[in-house]
Amino acid sequence: MKLKINVQALRGEVKIAGDKSISHRSIMFGAIAHGTTTVHDILRGEDVLSTMAAFRAMGVEIEDNGDIVKIEGHGFEGLKEPKTALDMGNSGTSTRLISGILAGLPFETKMFGDDSLSKRPMDRITKPLRMMGADISGQTERDLLPLDIKGTKGLTEIDYKLPVASAQVKSALIFAALQTDKSAVSRIVEKEQTRNHTEDMLLQFGGEISVSGKTILVPGGQKLVGQEVTVPGDISSAAFWLVAGLIVPNSEVLLKNVGINETRTGILDVISAMGGALALTDRDDVAKSATMIVRTSELHGTEISGDLIPRLIDELPIIALLATQAEGDTIIRDAQELKVKETDRIAVVADALNAMGADITPTDDGMIIHGKTALHGAKLNTLGDHRIGMMVAIAALLSDEEVELERSEAINTSYPSFFKDLDELAK
Repeated sequence: MKLKINVQALRGEVKIAGDKSISHRSIMFGAIAHGTTTVHDILRGEDVLSTMAAFRAMGVEIEDNGDIVKIEGHGFEGLKEPKTALDMGNSGTSTRLISGILAGLPFETKMFGDDSLSKRPMDRITKPLRMMGADISGQTERDLLPLDIKGTKGLTEIDYKLPVASAQVKSALIFAALQTDKSAVSRIVEKEQTRNHTEDMLLQFGGEISVSGKTILVPGGQKLVGQEVTVPGDISSAAFWLVAGLIVPNSEVLLKNVGINETRTGILDVISAMGGALALTDRDDVAKSATMIVRTSELHGTEISGDLIPRLIDELPIIALLATQAEGDTIIRDAQELKVKETDRIAVVADALNAMGADITPTDDGMIIHGKTALHGAKLNTLGDHRIGMMVAIAALLSDEEVELERSEAINTSYPSFFKDLDELAK
């Protein structure tokens, strides 16, 4: 598709769609809890729909009237063996977290995904789940999809130090640990603290979990109870408008209902460090959300590394674009996790933005971005990665030459209304 170019200003407001991570988990917890779970403002992107489809295939009644999603849960024991293999689409979150649930169920399940997901390593979850007694096999030594999971009733507790900073791995192990014996307590130690939506939601559903720094203790044999959940807006989706408002001339953008969970707000720290004009109002400390107002700003380079990385890992592609419009160098380190996302985002981000005139040097664990650079037209491909597609669409706003994006439908994975919202802001 041909993208909107050479926009003179962005003005208006956007209500940010529901957080993808929380949307996934609301369905999962609703399915393994007892009773009715009601979810408001859920994201209906393709990834979340994959999670819904997987639990429907396991016999869970899920009603979606377009406004509210209701899930009738009957505990872990209420989940049934699916009649066919589970299609996880492009969703790594669905695959990894549901694997933790399937590991303790007394039946066999096969899981497969699209070409992109089938290249993402699953050994980071299969290895510790095997240590807990699950029988899981995948393709090659990295356990690529398709996966075959023969669940084990009566998983054993685990004492495990994560070799990577990954909320997906942590969450899979928490789901598995819930299915161990009542007397068991699993100990999970994070490499760096990552998003804590699973821990928060476990408590919300009446469960027990103890978190002290990077150490998490999960008792087994827990019974969860259905809840009412309101999903805050996804800061990963808001990130594209935050950056657009900062770099497109004469812009002011108001974003409603943005989640501000402390494990996800690294991009706000980066914007502050780069001198961006950003204000937060209408904070809701219970829902962990706020309204954000962002304006065109003069920016300068910064360093992004260490324990900041897990708090903005999904936002790094659009942050890279932000850095191309800042004076001086921006250095991203410790972000090797980018290599095993929907694409190798270190290489793909650098290639895409360099094709548009940026000056980015990829490194083993990040990139060095030399700013400030003018951007021009190019023909690019999302390679099936939704965040690459949205990053290119925002970059195109600064070009006065045609920008063509192939496989733009990948954006529907997380933000089906992206181009509609862009048109509203660029009127």
